[in-house]
Amino acid sequence: MSELILPALAAASALMLILWLVQLQTQNAGIVDIGWSFATALIGVWFALASHEGEALRKLLVGAMIGLWGLRLGLYLLRRMPHETEDGRYLAMRKGLGPWTQPVFLLFFQIQAAWALLFALPVLVAVSNPAPGLGLMDYLGVLVWLMALAGELVADRQLHRFRADPGNRGRVCDTGLWRYSRHPNYFFEWLHWWAYLIIGFGSAIWWLAWLVMALMLVFLLKITGIPHTERQALRSRGAAYRDYQRRTSVFIPLPPKKPGPAA
Repeated sequence: MSELILPALAAASALMLILWLVQLQTQNAGIVDIGWSFATALIGVWFALASHEGEALRKLLVGAMIGLWGLRLGLYLLRRMPHETEDGRYLAMRKGLGPWTQPVFLLFFQIQAAWALLFALPVLVAVSNPAPGLGLMDYLGVLVWLMALAGELVADRQLHRFRADPGNRGRVCDTGLWRYSRHPNYFFEWLHWWAYLIIGFGSAIWWLAWLVMALMLVFLLKITGIPHTERQALRSRGAAYRDYQRRTSVFIPLPPKKPGPAA
């Protein structure tokens, strides 16, 4: 695997270094999210097409899946960037880090390169499945991929429409999928990676996909992703977001809690 992993990591690291230099000029670190999306997809496509193992048709299928996922997410973020100020997470980092901002951002960008590689590893697991032809698990994986991509698309569009309405300024988006989860985009993002785990059933390195999925969930729920997003939402929306937290599932879409009895 090293002949696939090492060039991918080097390329992702070089890309993130370039994007960090761009960030120095634009003072908008949000470009790292765009770079991560495209880097993850490109590494996944590289894993799918350059691997010497697996069924050729499965490799083409998985390469198309990860490529389309990354293209959609990357273009969505790229279209947003010129019309929005820097994400509140990065603004808070700048304020808190002071003169250490750029050294820490450089490290942060390089960590994102490593994350791109890590997130693409389930693709390598999927294409290493030795089963000939496409079978039930492949079709089940494609179904999960379609559901996840549709969920991400709907959640992103609902949030975009909500934010585009000046009457919603300062309010919490709690309609559509956002009524059932505070982070439906993250949930469907995580669901997307299950597609490769399912397709990879039977691979000798199937355990690797499970390890990556567990790490994704821990970091998403406890370290990056949701914790940073929630802190920013509390800073900007205060009591309204605390009420939203009380009645709405943090991750898995579930029916909202009913209001408690009046005091």
